[in-house]
Amino acid sequence: MSSSSAAPTAKPPIRDALVAAAFRLFLERGYEQTTVDDIVALAGVGRRSFFRYFPSKEDVVFPDHEGCLADMTAFLAAGGAEHEPVRRVCDAARLVLRMYAENPTFSVQRYRLTRQVPGLRAYELSVVWRYERALAEYLRGRFAGRPDGTLRADVIAAAVVAAHNNALRSWLRSEGEGDAGAAVDHALGYVQTTYARTADAPAAPAWAGPDGTDAGEAGDVVVLVTRRDAPLWRVVQELETTLGRA
Repeated sequence: MSSSSAAPTAKPPIRDALVAAAFRLFLERGYEQTTVDDIVALAGVGRRSFFRYFPSKEDVVFPDHEGCLADMTAFLAAGGAEHEPVRRVCDAARLVLRMYAENPTFSVQRYRLTRQVPGLRAYELSVVWRYERALAEYLRGRFAGRPDGTLRADVIAAAVVAAHNNALRSWLRSEGEGDAGAAVDHALGYVQTTYARTADAPAAPAWAGPDGTDAGEAGDVVVLVTRRDAPLWRVVQELETTLGRA
């Protein structure tokens, strides 16, 4: 005997049900007016279930970042010497974009919420800092022992995060319209163009000529005549002008 009745719709996992309930209430009542008890009542679970998945109400707003950070850390750890380091951290940042782009509606709702609640904005900044730290730690390992290796690592990591977030937030402000991937690729391409060519290069000599060679080795001597009472900035300006003509 055959049955024509449709199979019952499976309930979402508890974690997903809690997130859905939380955001429904946040949108209806506001974040501050919603309690954990309200969330678990709507989701049909107990308080203990909530805290099994989320340490606090703030964490339910960012349910996917821990997993994304773990994926990013594993991706960076799997990189070898054959991977150009700046390109590697740019590719790692794209994992964060993928997380946002997988659910544009949720991502836009969260963006609006974090703009309205200062506490959530502060929480989000702490999450961003953890991403930046993961990128910087990877780069520090790749640049270890090189002149200004730590400085390069920290600057490049900050640039990657800034470029990624600039494009991502523009996409979120547009309500998730357009190609987020293309915008982030453009922003990260700027970082690669700026830093990838110099990140692995040895430091230039202290007295380098216009072509990057040691001025002493090249035999170049520059004589600059200036007034004794000329300010230092004027001397530097005249020197740069002279070298530019050399």
